[in-house]
Amino acid sequence: MPLQNVDRQGGKQYGKLKHQQSITLDDINKEFLEDEDYKDFEDLEERLNAYKDQFMEFDDDNSGDIDIMELKRMMEKLGQAKTHLELKKMISEVDTTNSGTISYHEFLNMMLGNKHSVLKLILMFEEKKKQKESPRGPPPKRDLSSLP
Repeated sequence: MPLQNVDRQGGKQYGKLKHQQSITLDDINKEFLEDEDYKDFEDLEERLNAYKDQFMEFDDDNSGDIDIMELKRMMEKLGQAKTHLELKKMISEVDTTNSGTISYHEFLNMMLGNKHSVLKLILMFEEKKKQKESPRGPPPKRDLSSLP
C-alpha cells in the first residue's frame, strides 16, 4: 500500500504515517525471517530492524520506495555525492521491477544477497565506519600496576 499524496506538515498525521510504514516494513521483515533462504544469517532480526530504520530514514515522502531524489539526499548525507547518471545506475542495479525506485523488498534483497551493488558497498562501508568511532573524552587514568 503506497503512502502517497500525504500532507507533509508533520505532527500527529506524520506520526501515524510513520507508524503505518513501520508496521508494513515489519510485515516484510517477518517474511524474510520465515524465508528458508535467509535462515543461516547471523543476527538476522537485528539486521532487518537496522535496515528498516535506515530505509525509513531515507524514504522522505513515506511512499514505500526510495526514488532518485531520496537516493541523492542519502548519498549527500553519507558524504558520497553522486551524479544523476551514477544515481540512475545505482537504482538500476537494485531495481528488479523496473519501477525506477528501490522498494523495501529490493533494498533487503540487495543488503542480504550475494550480489554487490555500489549502494550496498557504500552502506556497508558507512555502517562499519560508525562502529569503529574512537572514544571521546579524556583518556582513562592509569597507574603503575596497569602497565605491561
